[in-house]
Amino acid sequence: MDDQASRDAAPRYVSVKFDPVGRARTFLLPDVDFDPPLTPGEPVVVQVGDRKAYGAAAVTISTIAERTAPRGGRPMSVLRRASRDDVLRRLRHEQREREAKRIGLLKIRERGLPMKLVKVEQLFDGSKLVFFFTAEGRVDFRELVRELASEFRVRIEMRQIGSRDEAKLLGGYGTCGRPLCCTTWLQSFEPISIKMAKRQNLSLNPSRLSGACGRLKCCLRYELPNAKGEQHAGCAHESSCERSAGGCGAGSTGGCGADGGACSDGGCGSCGTR
Repeated sequence: MDDQASRDAAPRYVSVKFDPVGRARTFLLPDVDFDPPLTPGEPVVVQVGDRKAYGAAAVTISTIAERTAPRGGRPMSVLRRASRDDVLRRLRHEQREREAKRIGLLKIRERGLPMKLVKVEQLFDGSKLVFFFTAEGRVDFRELVRELASEFRVRIEMRQIGSRDEAKLLGGYGTCGRPLCCTTWLQSFEPISIKMAKRQNLSLNPSRLSGACGRLKCCLRYELPNAKGEQHAGCAHESSCERSAGGCGAGSTGGCGADGGACSDGGCGSCGTR
């Protein structure tokens, strides 16, 4: 009975995705029961800070959800199943986002602005359009904002992002054949240097070390601890693997290239035995 009560009292979480290519985020389920339970792919309306957002429930792994749940501040929670009106509103927003991107591209081209428009998003309440773009330096887009605000009659936000954020927004596949880490599970970008490749005795070929964003691959540091001393995966977690500078790619006794596949549980991205 006590175990059942403790399970009932424990917070319940659900994973929600806002974009088909984006990573799932963890939200707190309210005290009310969803009958029937939420299923992956089912549209929901969630509370994110002071605003509402539209997303889809994703496959939820309880241990991961508890670990990635936001701590402190106002919790992110699921408000309700999306109603028919919510779904229709989101469809209208998607149509408007496509139209806003088309018009934005035309106006950027007309003005010759040195910027690349990546994506347009509209808030669920319809109060603002956010234009994500990349540029080499600062861009004076004040006139562009005025024209867009006049065209769509909503607040316009121009948000400059880097090449890594562009890959995160658009999604894609890495040379390993898997979806990009920044799209599926990475929560932040950490500094990557060529020294990390040297420590693992990797070939210093820029085309092989660069990811879809054109920058050094984030997975170069997976065999090395981050600033918090944490490791994502790899041989350093496996006592049977070599802990030399070569990491998973080095050595013939326990590396990922070995026939025994000793690293298959560790998660080295180059393991062929996973």
